[in-house]
Amino acid sequence: MSTLHAAPLLRRTLDDRPLPGHAVLVTGHRIGAVAPLAELLAAYPGVRVRRWAGTLGPALVHDAPLPAAPTPRERVHALFRAGAAAVPAAHLTDPELRTAAIRGDVAVLDRVRTPALDVGERADLAVFADDGSCLATVVAGRLVYRRADAGRTDGNPA
Repeated sequence: MSTLHAAPLLRRTLDDRPLPGHAVLVTGHRIGAVAPLAELLAAYPGVRVRRWAGTLGPALVHDAPLPAAPTPRERVHALFRAGAAAVPAAHLTDPELRTAAIRGDVAVLDRVRTPALDVGERADLAVFADDGSCLATVVAGRLVYRRADAGRTDGNPA
């Protein structure tokens, strides 16, 4: 099933100027399209739509040791709460932590890369509030974190 993720603003890269009225089509674990919301709604009638408050963009690469937490699973979830979906392999030397990251679909990178919303690439998205806090994180097309006040989520195209 495909899902459209829409927000008032969208950034294709972290440094791009935000675009109003755009959305990302996610099909499976890949990005199917990035375009104006109206165009995507016309091209994919009946698609599930998730509307977020904030700015939608690529999920972050966490280039530091994972946050401290009681268990490896909680350390991985702390990444998701921060809007990250990738981490360099150098920060996953503990076997239990690496296993938890892989189970959570965290992208384990050989080298740091610049995150971007590119068609055909893995659907790693995040939504950020004006204060920079993360409202929602999508990892490989799967919603893994949503803050309670993240915005309305429904299937209505309007």
